[in-house]
Amino acid sequence: MRDLSLATGKFAMTIDQSVFRLCIALFVFLCLAGAVHAQSSPALPAALEQPGDAKPEQRAELRRELERNAQLVEAQSNVVKIVAKLIGPAVVHIEADIPSDSDSPYGKGKHREEAGSGVIIEAKDKYFVLTNRHVVRNTAPDGIRIKLADGRLFHPMKVVEDPDTDVAVMELSAPNLIAAPLGDSDRMDIGDFVLAVGSPFGLSHSVTFGIISAKGRRDLRLGEAVVRVQDFLQTDAAINPGNSGGPLVNLHGEVIGINTAIASNSGGNEGIGFAIPINMFMVVGRQLIETGKMTSAFLGVNLNAKFGPATAAELGLPRPIGAHVTSITPNSPAAAARLQVGDVVLEFNHTTVEDDAHLVRLVSLTPIGKSVALLIFRDRKTMTVTVEVGDRTRFEP
Repeated sequence: MRDLSLATGKFAMTIDQSVFRLCIALFVFLCLAGAVHAQSSPALPAALEQPGDAKPEQRAELRRELERNAQLVEAQSNVVKIVAKLIGPAVVHIEADIPSDSDSPYGKGKHREEAGSGVIIEAKDKYFVLTNRHVVRNTAPDGIRIKLADGRLFHPMKVVEDPDTDVAVMELSAPNLIAAPLGDSDRMDIGDFVLAVGSPFGLSHSVTFGIISAKGRRDLRLGEAVVRVQDFLQTDAAINPGNSGGPLVNLHGEVIGINTAIASNSGGNEGIGFAIPINMFMVVGRQLIETGKMTSAFLGVNLNAKFGPATAAELGLPRPIGAHVTSITPNSPAAAARLQVGDVVLEFNHTTVEDDAHLVRLVSLTPIGKSVALLIFRDRKTMTVTVEVGDRTRFEP
């Protein structure tokens, strides 16, 4: 498990000797040719001309070439500027007086201030601010201050949060609010350009630019928080403390992620940031909006977190893929579907299972009571079983 911060050598070059000798011979030939040319013409060779020696017509042509190329770059830059202008009014700065627990150095009953970001969306004819749970955790609405892009300051009407996914949603009532459109994070791919907007170090409405550098990052340790369900987008857009909860946006001005954490040795940006995909965020967010709580589905299997090549080969798999079952919860959906210890779950609801953390994510975000197909590997062959996922609260406190 990798430790992350919440966003609250020399190279040697060798040349074959024969190639080296050829280069020397070519160099001598060019020097001799240059000497002959110098005797026949008083003009300096082009290689010896100083930058300021360019003739007026040459400089004019360079200027025209620069203008042509600059127009192409500016056209691309305008896309980023337009996206920043569109998303800016929907991004908010958040400050919360988070109550400390008995183990905190601040002492029980004390408060510490947390700062982060958020983005306004519209759902069910109401306005909500999406942010990370760790930005506002366990804080009453009157202890949270939401500053809009136009400088207005409000307290949320209601705050609902889910610690398993680090998702928080706050209802906001104010005139003339601007909501951001939501995109489809499943359509984002490695290399797609994105913008990160937020309040790093309290500098509100800062915009950084980068790409999606990886997908499906799991098994991350996010500071003191325990985030059980993970499936992060990774980006090299600069994310720093204070960016937590702010939007990650595509070039269509749509929110495709909520910035959450950074991988850093210094506490600042080092080019590796993580965001919750908006599709996953909204599965949780819509439940929080509609019911006030998140109820996760339950399968009833314990999984091998160290499933590797040796175990895979022993089971007859060509490589470690899927989730290796180590025990079954009695009277659980897995028990009812007759799953067995030693099974490897290869697919869940027709989605290839990459590892144990991926299966946890897929199960947790499945509607309770839904029947899904599981492709499992048992006794060196595959088989399909159907399981109806249950309510996690029935099996876990």
